[in-house]
Amino acid sequence: MEMKMGMRLGLQQRLVMTPRLQQALKLLQMPTLELQQVLKQEILQNPMLEEADDLEDTAEDEGSEEEDSEEEEDQEKIDWDSYLEEGFGMGGGYAETEEREDYLEKVPVAKQSFTDHLRGQLRLATDEERTLEIGEYILGSLDDSGYLTCSIEEIAHTFSVSSGDVESVLQLVQTFEPLGVGARDLKECLIIQLRARGLSESPAARIVREHFEEFKQKKYLELSKKLKISLREVQEQANIIGTLNPKPGLDILAEEPKYVIPDLIVERVGDKYVVFLNDRNVPRLRISQVYRNELQNNPEISSEAKEFIQGRLKNAKWLIQTIEQRRRTMIKVMENIVEEQKDFFENGTIALRPLTLQQVASRINMHESTVSRVTTNKYVQTPRGVYELKFFFSSSLSTQSGEDVSAKSAKMKIREIIDEEDAKKPLSDQKIADMLKKDGLLIARRTVAKYREQLGILPARHRKRF
Repeated sequence: MEMKMGMRLGLQQRLVMTPRLQQALKLLQMPTLELQQVLKQEILQNPMLEEADDLEDTAEDEGSEEEDSEEEEDQEKIDWDSYLEEGFGMGGGYAETEEREDYLEKVPVAKQSFTDHLRGQLRLATDEERTLEIGEYILGSLDDSGYLTCSIEEIAHTFSVSSGDVESVLQLVQTFEPLGVGARDLKECLIIQLRARGLSESPAARIVREHFEEFKQKKYLELSKKLKISLREVQEQANIIGTLNPKPGLDILAEEPKYVIPDLIVERVGDKYVVFLNDRNVPRLRISQVYRNELQNNPEISSEAKEFIQGRLKNAKWLIQTIEQRRRTMIKVMENIVEEQKDFFENGTIALRPLTLQQVASRINMHESTVSRVTTNKYVQTPRGVYELKFFFSSSLSTQSGEDVSAKSAKMKIREIIDEEDAKKPLSDQKIADMLKKDGLLIARRTVAKYREQLGILPARHRKRF
């Protein structure tokens, strides 16, 4: 077959998202706290925008805005679904799986590092210069878990001192908080913690020092014979070891808790659940009457100034319209979620029903992508606590009755079964699957194992107690 290069004209239909629509989609996806900051910035940048003193001012301004919008033939209207039905990958570069954008610059907050935390304790413990130098070197050689990553001999060679001198400094470091830092292996880490509790000569310490492999393999019968103690006492010592921290350094490195401000609130009023936005701190926008009057009543205004004011006025009206549409969309989506998950609000997670974005979208006549943006990175405060909106969406599992059960509900049932099991005879994953089947829930053993791991529950052989 002959191949040759050439040019050909053709027509192709493409969807290109305007910058204004792109901004509308960003505003729709923004959590309330970020929206608050963005609107305050818009007020500073657009002189036609100002913050209303109360809701009455806002309502009046919206009424005048509607009158003006009728006169503006070129006023753009937002129609997210008309774009979303065609997908985002065309022209504008918006993919369905796009990552969430950072709308505001993140300013890092200074906080004490793991090494700084230990360095402060070192300087309080000694002021001897050589000890400080060796101690600083040891602290710099700890990994994220708090373990020493180089040998005593290497440190001694670096400072031209004896191994005993380094060992004494290391023992000093091993007294620092969190207990267990400076250990060279897991066994030493656990021994340090037991020593701090005054248990250095206890059976638990002996298990760690002399029979650690048997302990890890849960060979309690062998431990009972070697230590000449009962199985119950072996279990008690194992419980003590289980309270120790194998990675103490992570206690300092762990991220600080993230405080959530709910975007929506659901409250029970009588027999109904009412949904409203938690946007008390979001600025209520209105059009500045000063510039509006200047545009309408000053015949001497220059064409350049008039064009500037008209442009800002158009942008201001569009932003107010977008924010109002965002409010209506969020309320509409949450009301549908409440309607579909009413059993959850009455009885808790065990009654959570399977629900998908597509189901909600079809019921409220919106595109699935719109619902996805509304529910992404947003939280709702309910009588049962604060939840991410994505929490209410879950895959389904079949039952013998033909009804579907939420995967989250199945996890709760698995947790309840394990919580009530006989610790001496823990249930296997297959046994749990059989019990759920008797209750009408069709679930495979491997699915039980997957859900159990997601719940952070150990296998049966590791849950056994004596």
